[in-house]
Amino acid sequence: MTVLKKAVGDDPAPGAIQDHPPQRPMVSYQDIRKSFGETEVLKGIDLDIKPGEKITIIGPSGSGKTTIIRMLMTLEEPTSGVIEVDGEPLWHKEVKGRLVPADEKHLRKVRGKIGMVFQQYNLFPHMTILRNVIEAPIHVLGVPKQEAVERALEMLEKVGLKDHVDKYPAQLSGGQQQRVAIARALVMEPKVMLFDEVTSALDPELVGEVLKTIKDIAKTSNMTMILVTHEMDFAREISDRVVFIDQGNIVEQGPPEEVLENPETERLQTFLQHFRNGYE
Repeated sequence: MTVLKKAVGDDPAPGAIQDHPPQRPMVSYQDIRKSFGETEVLKGIDLDIKPGEKITIIGPSGSGKTTIIRMLMTLEEPTSGVIEVDGEPLWHKEVKGRLVPADEKHLRKVRGKIGMVFQQYNLFPHMTILRNVIEAPIHVLGVPKQEAVERALEMLEKVGLKDHVDKYPAQLSGGQQQRVAIARALVMEPKVMLFDEVTSALDPELVGEVLKTIKDIAKTSNMTMILVTHEMDFAREISDRVVFIDQGNIVEQGPPEEVLENPETERLQTFLQHFRNGYE
């Protein structure tokens, strides 16, 4: 049976009295490895993310950063290691004190705690905006239709699109469609929200509205949020912690002002310099 590691920052100060046990991570990656054929893209990732923490994962193309969050959505299976969400193994389940591969029922149960917004919006083109947002609560969670509609309207108002409920995706800009996708994920009330390069498919003038929406959610929500992005200013503003990954390893991590302004490793210094010059 796997033992959870302590989350970053849970060690008490010397001489301090502990009133409660250390906080359990909301997400825990434990020696995660992933190979595609002969290519190992993740090489033993250990990462604990606290409840409510907002972390941004940065790194060059091919570094493995998107694979890390795709595993949480059960879109990629680890080659080895254990991922836990809210104290439960994701890809495994415990049977008689041992971890064994999870069945589909277990995967669905744990995955239900996670929401994800992709690069592409993946909206149903034949459905109105309101129907796009209420479909999953009704058919996946079993929420009554009226309650699903109320939730959807609340979330669409949060992303600034309540006045567009009767439109179809093709009638909206790319930025508006991405904000609908965010509302659709939020309406499921996930404990963990994942954002994978959500502005990379947008025209430059539409990026700001989507980033503002995510920033507003981060400020007003206690959800754990994990973001993969190339928007460094955005990462600096939104993150409690920035994690730099290169060649399948975590190279540096820490508060954004330290990681992005005072990188310790030559690899991160080079990445940030190349990024500023438009090479990454």
